[in-house]
Amino acid sequence: MSERDGDPRVPLYQNVKSELLRAIAAGEYTPGEPFITQREIRERFGVSNTTAVKALNDLVVDGLLVRRRGKGTFVAEGPRTTRSVEDGADCSIMCVLSLLHDRSPHAARLIRGVEAVCAEHGYRMFLSDTKGDPDLEERALLRAARGGAAGVVLYPVEGRAPLPALEGMRRRGVPMVMVDRYRQDVVADAVVADNFAVGFQLTEHLIAAGHTRIAVLWEETDSTSVRDRLAGHLQALQQHGIRQRREFSVLRPYLGPPAGSRIETVRELLALAEPPTAIMCANGYVLAGAVHDLTSLGVQIPDEIELAGMDDGGPLELPPLTLVSAILPSEEIGRRAMTILARRIADPAGGDVEHVVLPIGVRVRDSSTGHLRVVRTQAPGPV
Repeated sequence: MSERDGDPRVPLYQNVKSELLRAIAAGEYTPGEPFITQREIRERFGVSNTTAVKALNDLVVDGLLVRRRGKGTFVAEGPRTTRSVEDGADCSIMCVLSLLHDRSPHAARLIRGVEAVCAEHGYRMFLSDTKGDPDLEERALLRAARGGAAGVVLYPVEGRAPLPALEGMRRRGVPMVMVDRYRQDVVADAVVADNFAVGFQLTEHLIAAGHTRIAVLWEETDSTSVRDRLAGHLQALQQHGIRQRREFSVLRPYLGPPAGSRIETVRELLALAEPPTAIMCANGYVLAGAVHDLTSLGVQIPDEIELAGMDDGGPLELPPLTLVSAILPSEEIGRRAMTILARRIADPAGGDVEHVVLPIGVRVRDSSTGHLRVVRTQAPGPV
């Protein structure tokens, strides 16, 4: 790595910091022993002194390094991990969540389930939001492993984040349960919703309502939950003899940068010779974006396009806006995950790895108290 290497969108010190984090997680530096110096960082990564100092300072602020006057910088010593609440001992649980949106109802209910079981067992729960950033996830897991956490509930970030911190947890005997989605390259307990059923059942309802041209709008694209939902959607199409159209189900993010690409995605769908008559939205945030973009383009909902929601979390109440929406067992996911984790804490060697898939619910418009019709309004002209 040099001043010109790495992702140009990421500050160089962050790239250096990430490499140092991975080295700490991999056990290359022993707690209590001197850490790599500023000069060694400059020489190894080919960076300036300012960059080296900034990377080290951030790791000190994060509590992963400590400075000792006259002696140098050292890897922080973590407190001894406690595995039992007997005799007044304190057990802490780290709940590491990848929250792409503030105040997510799905995440809030999941956390509530974890908290309920923690209270039953006398555990303290600490929450760490990684905001979908692999580096923040690795930093949080490293703090959990080195900071004495009795166990971790992990809502993984999208994609294949680096493994050193997870390996560090395994070496230190810190149990972990994944929720919402799981890492296929990591052997760990997991509790998820039946995401295949989400894609399959919503598609079945749309087909029953007469829709054969069904598009899908995603937010994340590289997680087991997304792949399972897509597989369920395609299976339903196949069972009904409906041709899969790549332009309707391609895995590309609808929300997020670049600016302006979101409405262009909708515009492209509407410009097709045979445009969709229904759109399945990955969650309530995607639904809100779709409603805004469709009405901005003059499309009336549900007269011209019906909507379906694969996730009942978001800024809008889904039932009035959607023909059909999935209801995730969010709180039960949290409860079951924490129950498994408590059992692992009590008996680290007990039982095989568990992969729990919980049933989902489906809410259709006919069972709701009412529904909305969304049309574009224009300011009145001069009288």
